[in-house]
Amino acid sequence: MLQYLSQHQIDQFHRNGYLVIPGFLDLNITEALLTRSKQLLDEFSLEDHPLTKFTTSDKDHVGDEYFLTSGDKIRYFLEEDAVDMNGNLTREKQRAVNKIGHALHELDPIFRKVTLENERLRQLVRDLKFHHHPVALQSMVITKQTHIGGEVPEHNDSTFLYTDPPTALGFWIALEKCTSENGALSFLPGSHLTCPITKRFIRLPSGGTGFEALVPQVIQEQIPPPTGTYILETCEPGDLVLIHGSVLHKSERNRSPYTRFAYTFHMIDSPPFALYDKKNWLQPTAEMPFSRVLNAPNLVVSSSLRH
Repeated sequence: MLQYLSQHQIDQFHRNGYLVIPGFLDLNITEALLTRSKQLLDEFSLEDHPLTKFTTSDKDHVGDEYFLTSGDKIRYFLEEDAVDMNGNLTREKQRAVNKIGHALHELDPIFRKVTLENERLRQLVRDLKFHHHPVALQSMVITKQTHIGGEVPEHNDSTFLYTDPPTALGFWIALEKCTSENGALSFLPGSHLTCPITKRFIRLPSGGTGFEALVPQVIQEQIPPPTGTYILETCEPGDLVLIHGSVLHKSERNRSPYTRFAYTFHMIDSPPFALYDKKNWLQPTAEMPFSRVLNAPNLVVSSSLRH
């Protein structure tokens, strides 16, 4: 028996590769997350900060030590346009941060309550049956700063959180109104069914990060390009967007005077149902392993949802 989702919503997720759930968080909790996010920005110290900028370019993806060791910490990553050629901020620190991550769900009580202590979320996970025994990882506040909030090009999440087989599932919660002007998400419906995962983002043995091909180049060249029309999904504060790890999505640059704060985290399946290996950039630690979401596993998983 379904507890939170309807069968129509599950079918829609299956068909499109994403699902918008209006009002998933009530406004009081949403406002508490937004307030805490702004407090974290106030607490951000530039002392000893390496001025690490967040970029999603395939050729120049962030990969310094500050980034690679952030999986069990709360750290700050700057907008590309917030640092000038001399290494100085072009604006006050609160308006220079692209995102805060990556262990908010473990270390901050408010974010932990929403992610790991949320019965509504557990009901949703049980209804969707995307995972056998999911664990949560990579939590972030993405701020999409006014006028300089960077464009995020077309991508899928399983490239960056690869498991064998792919099992990444994104949870993206709007903390502010998300519009076409301030960088709302856009999706290519059904692309999770037609666009295989052809590469993954890894730690390089020589240091830093890069992409590793999962299929030979000759096969990649035979894969037809994605077709269809991107759909822009505006959101109100508290709305949740479920994002299949294989669906293509993107967001435009924020050219408006309004920020677009969002809280996002991911789930993957745990062994023996999926392998998460040491090549992945984000690694659990002995002190902070990935936390289970459910008290007991789903006995049946809809394999048709995972590609």
